[in-house]
Amino acid sequence: MSPVSSKPVSARVLDAAIAWQLSLDSGAGSAVEREEFAKWHAAHEEHARAWQQLGMLDQRFSVASGPARVALLQSREGIRRRVRKLGSGIASVLLVIGVGLFAGERYLPLDYWLADQRTATGEQRTLRLADGTVINLNTHSALDVRFDEKQRRIVLREGEIRIETGHNDARPFIVETRDGQMRALGTRFLVKREDHGTRLSVLQSAVAARPETLADEQILKEGQQVLMQRDSLGPLLALTPGSDAWTRGMLVVDNVRLEDLVHELDRYRPGHLGVDPAVADLRITGSFPLHNTDLALSALLPTLPVQIEQHTPWWVTVIAKP
Repeated sequence: MSPVSSKPVSARVLDAAIAWQLSLDSGAGSAVEREEFAKWHAAHEEHARAWQQLGMLDQRFSVASGPARVALLQSREGIRRRVRKLGSGIASVLLVIGVGLFAGERYLPLDYWLADQRTATGEQRTLRLADGTVINLNTHSALDVRFDEKQRRIVLREGEIRIETGHNDARPFIVETRDGQMRALGTRFLVKREDHGTRLSVLQSAVAARPETLADEQILKEGQQVLMQRDSLGPLLALTPGSDAWTRGMLVVDNVRLEDLVHELDRYRPGHLGVDPAVADLRITGSFPLHNTDLALSALLPTLPVQIEQHTPWWVTVIAKP
């Protein structure tokens, strides 16, 4: 593989490439759809690189016959279901190895599939632990529960959680990510894995945050948030309204860029959801349902000069109204 083709691609572009392969492999693609794919492929070097890497992964799967290849192309949740169906045979082994080689930990981490608890894209779930702690898992999230006689520890592998700690347990409660640790001080808070760090948002009481490579903690109080990286804590910011509205199935935004809104909705649906750069900087305020992203998109139409362009169920773009 050349240095260019081996360079990682973003999760969004990878999802788009998989969606295009699903559509084109179905045999039902129209000439217009093939033309749109050609435009997408030529639009950016990363698109071409993702398509090339997807083809290389197909070659890795050729010895595992049809089921393994189909499992890759169905969706992240589909991969999990197909692995279970294939069981412990050679096809299952090749599937796991192939996905790991292709995607790497950043995109389809094996830690996600091996986690104690996880949610699929668009799924949310509530856990009640033995100590009375309540954890809400957001879309495509995964965690491990590591309780022992000395501490209560949650390892967030992927995604976002809201935690309300149980109070009748003297053991310290710690949430751990690749970026560091957060120690609850009798509290309710959010932890979200992002591309460039871990975002901690304190909804009630306080949390002590310590980056992975530092020895000292910093205490965040109610109403504060911070982006934690392995070697630093960013500036303390005020908590945005509606930060935990996702636990009630809603996304609340206040004067945000349309591109940021669309990017957030994209987390809750399979395939690609994009926005035309011509309208990306429009501002929007409102509440949007997360369990029906089509309805959320349609809510943009009365207030913004945009329309929804949909070529397949997996390829939707918000574009400027003619």
